[in-house]
Amino acid sequence: MAAKNTNMFYLIFSFIIVGLAHLNLVNTLSANYYDQTCPNAESTITSVVKKAMLNDPTVPAALLRMHFHDCFIRGCDGSVLLNSTGKNKAEKDGPPNISLHAFYVIDNSKKAVEALCPKTVSCADILALAARDAVTLSGGPTWDVPKGRKDGRVSKATETRQLPAPTFNSSQLQQSFAQRGLSMDDLVALSGGHTLGFAHCSSFQNRIHNFSSKQSVDPTLESSFAASLKSVCPAKNTAKNAGANLDATPTTFDNRYYKLLLQGKSIFSSDQSLINSAKTKALVSKFASSQQEFQKAFVKSMIKMSSISGGQEVRLDCRVVN
Repeated sequence: MAAKNTNMFYLIFSFIIVGLAHLNLVNTLSANYYDQTCPNAESTITSVVKKAMLNDPTVPAALLRMHFHDCFIRGCDGSVLLNSTGKNKAEKDGPPNISLHAFYVIDNSKKAVEALCPKTVSCADILALAARDAVTLSGGPTWDVPKGRKDGRVSKATETRQLPAPTFNSSQLQQSFAQRGLSMDDLVALSGGHTLGFAHCSSFQNRIHNFSSKQSVDPTLESSFAASLKSVCPAKNTAKNAGANLDATPTTFDNRYYKLLLQGKSIFSSDQSLINSAKTKALVSKFASSQQEFQKAFVKSMIKMSSISGGQEVRLDCRVVN
């Protein structure tokens, strides 16, 4: 009996230590983490992002999505940046991440920062800062990004199955976010990131063809909008890059996404699910009527999400572990 009690004590103690270690890592994040060791890191990264945006207007959406997909697997540890090796297929080659792009922006930022402050700024921090810059430079809010993340050494394509899919319903989304310590409020606010970018036909095909045994098209879609989606994504679509913008202003960070959602003009099933419950619909309506309220909530939720911990080192090359 004494042995059992001792074993139980050690088990509970171990869980406490693991929990404290996790909290400690989160608490070490600081807005002024590089003030002494690399004071020009942020301005350097911003310059690289700005230059990339001038050449390719899809860069902001790509960076924001890349950061989300990084944080939702092993925490914000830059594991999405790692290349596959002969023995391991990495996250970036998992099915949900095949369309991720603009990795070169992180590579160029890392190269520029390494020239200033070698072996100091993590790739995970560079991605978090680049995602913030993507929002700000697209007309959205700015915020102080807590820094001090470490880069992870593990990246597995099979783990991308944990990412919330565009076909998820509200309960699946809630579960996915709750597993990462994020609330329904965070879900609605972070979904506003869909104000930037483009969706391939495969991600919303389920809504416009063979929706159910009784209806070909999702009845929650506004009819003329559904027709426009069907015209660019026919049932036997063969155009690899066919798809639709996520809202009417795909390069501007605004609250248009929420306004269109209330009009039955959302792209993903997961977007539509946000107006299926009274609580989330109330938030959608709030953000649709006030860009200021949306931006305030988005910043709060972004800081919360980007503080999910993970990682052990500062990589020298964002695509390869040390």
